[in-house]
Amino acid sequence: MGNKHFLSLNIVLACLIYILAGGCVSYNFTGGSIPPNIKTISIQSFYNQSGNGPPSMSLQLTEKFKSFYQNNTKLLIVKDNGDWKLEGMITKYYVQPIAPQANQTAGQTRLTITINASFIDELNNREFKKDFSFYADFAQTQSLSQVETELVNTILDQLVLMVFSETTSNW
Repeated sequence: MGNKHFLSLNIVLACLIYILAGGCVSYNFTGGSIPPNIKTISIQSFYNQSGNGPPSMSLQLTEKFKSFYQNNTKLLIVKDNGDWKLEGMITKYYVQPIAPQANQTAGQTRLTITINASFIDELNNREFKKDFSFYADFAQTQSLSQVETELVNTILDQLVLMVFSETTSNW
């Protein structure tokens, strides 16, 4: 009985050491993974080509990307020539009324932001250029200026998460 317990304990310890050592891929709490040979990322400015939106939205989005990668990965953010390269633009920013749903007493208005992100993994020959879009609804009784700051912040956070998920998935 003692030998079986000792063998089981050794197997558990070996697995734990392998997991703590990192295995083959670096994981983060957001569910994605980053290959161990990737050490740096360069994030260029995301310019606003939509013709609409708050003047600071471009800078806000770029800084959100930098903060998210810095806070959720071990990647070092470099100005140029990172192992990973991320850049893009805000392509759409628009507001439109949407039909009221059965459980709503008033109509809603939808703010939608679309970005086009380009990603290159220089070391593993992987890349994409893709549109990402997200929206938030608000009551038609409110003006855009009343809710714009909060909605833009929420939408940009979701867009950053979507792009991050795309860059760290499928390994």
